[in-house]
Amino acid sequence: MMAGGSVDLSQPKLPPQNLEAEQSVLGAILLDNAAMPKAMELLVEDDFYRTAHKKVFQAMLELADTGEVIDHITLTERLKARKELEAVGGAAYLAELVQIVPSSANIRYHCKIVRDKAVARQLISTSTEVLTRGYEGTASIDDLLDFAERSVFSIAQGKLERSFSPISQVIKESLDVIDKLSKRKEHVTGVPTGYYDLDDITAGLQASDLVVVAGRPSMGKTSLALGFATHAAIHANTVVGIFSLEMSKPQIVLRMLSSEARVDSHALRTGKLQKEDWWRLAEAAGRLEQA
Repeated sequence: MMAGGSVDLSQPKLPPQNLEAEQSVLGAILLDNAAMPKAMELLVEDDFYRTAHKKVFQAMLELADTGEVIDHITLTERLKARKELEAVGGAAYLAELVQIVPSSANIRYHCKIVRDKAVARQLISTSTEVLTRGYEGTASIDDLLDFAERSVFSIAQGKLERSFSPISQVIKESLDVIDKLSKRKEHVTGVPTGYYDLDDITAGLQASDLVVVAGRPSMGKTSLALGFATHAAIHANTVVGIFSLEMSKPQIVLRMLSSEARVDSHALRTGKLQKEDWWRLAEAAGRLEQA
């Protein structure tokens, strides 16, 4: 570490790791086989830094796949069959793993430590590759940016795909949500669309919902979606982002102004506005800016 908190990249460093956490995960599984599904939800063998730990976890996965008990004896035999027992430190090291952790109570916490260190190593590897390609200068900037984006997204996606939860946990969370909703006075529990009949049916736009607005061309799909967005931003104090592949930013804003100000869109496009139209536009613009 250099002055000012910056990192001296010229000095060789060990990759991020926590061998104690890795040992605790493996030891917890040997103590309590019920810990194995929890570890499988969060980790793969490559998340372990020490090669011996990767081999031990892989052997545990094989035992779990065949429905066998995972203990010191079965694990030793499995590693013998794979000709890897001595490579991991022998039966003595497996016995040592059992002694490291008193219980499996903190298995998820230890798995998270191991996983976070693995993600950090992946990010460092990706950053190093981007740095190398940048210095080589053989790839275009667009290609380099594309590579960096894809690599980081792949790491993030891998982390998300590992974020499983046991159904018992999801049930508890769902019941907590239902309990909170039952205490609310409002009928609309999500984000209101501004269309009262629709909100009455759906209770508003709910978190994690994917809502698809479908219809034939020129039937008002975009206007409807923009209406949802405008109402959510202005009347529900909700942060809204709009992405469009076919309309420019000015076109989108003109539609929103037209709808919110109740001014004919053709009059906006031609500039043939009445005095009262300007007044309504100014008010609508102010509301949109403050949303």
